[in-house]
Amino acid sequence: MTDTKTGYNILFITSDQQRADCYGFEGRKVKTPHLDEMARNGTRFSSCITPNLVCQPSRSSILTGLLPRTHGVSDNGIDLPAATGESGFAGTLSRHGHATGLIGKAHFTTSHTFSPTGTPECRESSAQYGADWEGPYMGFDHVELMLEGHNGFPPMKPPLGQHYERWYHADGQGEERTALYRKALPPLTDAHETWNSAMPVAWHNSSWIADRTIDYLRSNKDQRFCVWASFPDPHHPFDAPEPWCRLHHPDEVDLPRHRELDLDRRPWWHRASLEGKPQMANERLRSFREKSSRTPHQSERQLRDLIANYYGMISLIDHQVGRLKLALRDLDLLDNTLIVYSTDHGDWLGDHGLLLKGPMAYEGLLRVGLLCEGPGVPKGKVVRDPVSTLDLAQTFCDYAGASLPPHVHSRSLRPLIETESASRDFALSEWDLRASRCGVDLALCTVRTESLKLTVEANSGAGELYDLVNDPDEMVNRFGDPAYATQQKMLVDMMHSRPDDVCAALPQVGMA
Repeated sequence: MTDTKTGYNILFITSDQQRADCYGFEGRKVKTPHLDEMARNGTRFSSCITPNLVCQPSRSSILTGLLPRTHGVSDNGIDLPAATGESGFAGTLSRHGHATGLIGKAHFTTSHTFSPTGTPECRESSAQYGADWEGPYMGFDHVELMLEGHNGFPPMKPPLGQHYERWYHADGQGEERTALYRKALPPLTDAHETWNSAMPVAWHNSSWIADRTIDYLRSNKDQRFCVWASFPDPHHPFDAPEPWCRLHHPDEVDLPRHRELDLDRRPWWHRASLEGKPQMANERLRSFREKSSRTPHQSERQLRDLIANYYGMISLIDHQVGRLKLALRDLDLLDNTLIVYSTDHGDWLGDHGLLLKGPMAYEGLLRVGLLCEGPGVPKGKVVRDPVSTLDLAQTFCDYAGASLPPHVHSRSLRPLIETESASRDFALSEWDLRASRCGVDLALCTVRTESLKLTVEANSGAGELYDLVNDPDEMVNRFGDPAYATQQKMLVDMMHSRPDDVCAALPQVGMA
């Protein structure tokens, strides 16, 4: 076991696109016994937000501790510069003596690109990395990656792909597995990108990530380590395998109270982003982006089927969380390992008639779960202060006995976890969307306090302000309401407190 005087081990576990209320302890009917146990045995943050509403920028912020406009990855399809990534928590801990690993989905650089980019995550460049390549990458000494992990794009056949893809195809039966993955088991549904997959769960990427992370824990149990186990579910398609796809009956899942599009009562960019046409020269990518960002209206039955499978994907990850914690126990590492569970962003999941994600910062997309368990972490504590997942970078360094440079935006959560006197007033999220996404350029900034949320589109000055205490479903936009003038000014001042360290725009290399 590592000497506690030289810092703790870190086990960081993430899902992809998991709403903050999709945990059993939040009241939804999703079965998450191991995550519920984490909440009982540790501390959770009930007002944690993502620094960006889509994958690549938010993951880059988690790694670097920087807001998206500073690290430059202000939207999907923009690669995080290697030097910026290496300056984040993984590189810092590596230089401090920790073994650092990343198992699963990285998504710091783009998978679907206009041409080969040379990164290990680029589908068109992956063959450049041989079977013995295991890093370093973005500051991690050791990586075992998958390309995306969303099986709408099945695992590529070697020499393309990375570690999961090579494992999947190693015995020559990958194509048969993919055929099983695509086979829909009854009862059939016509819900959007939803089916009960016939893929055996042993071959599912959630199982592989847990297996490989457990092996990493065994291999590094005698030294300090920081490992990120990054699961790509419950991101769409909603395709849980048996028996997880049957764990939640569609008739028993939770439905949004308000599930109709109400664009006439929203700021202009809501409609523009849904109805605009992506401006991309590459027709294949343009068509994909237009299709992927246009979700057809779902009937109540379709939405129930979709949510039931979404829940099943979360429960499969929860099962793997239990396996990882058992591995720590069996390796006698629990007493010196900080375990953290979170995600990159949420999903509308039917709220206001919307699915998936986009430039509408409703709580289902903006707010994310954040659980911490380990040495010195109080049991059953709920921190309601607004924080961000970009704070994890400095938090990991703090618990490991290191520190990121003072210019980063990340601030350690350890004082909030261990004391009652520390406090936070607000957290920020930001997203610059190019016309390549939805046909219009948008510059969005969101500030969230414990009780209020303001989003402003900087190019037009339009905005939306919601009173989360009196209007938790975000039905009444108070932006410009004289009754909320004092609160709006306070929130704008919070936005303006952002450090003036925005970097030059980076080139878009593709889409993710």
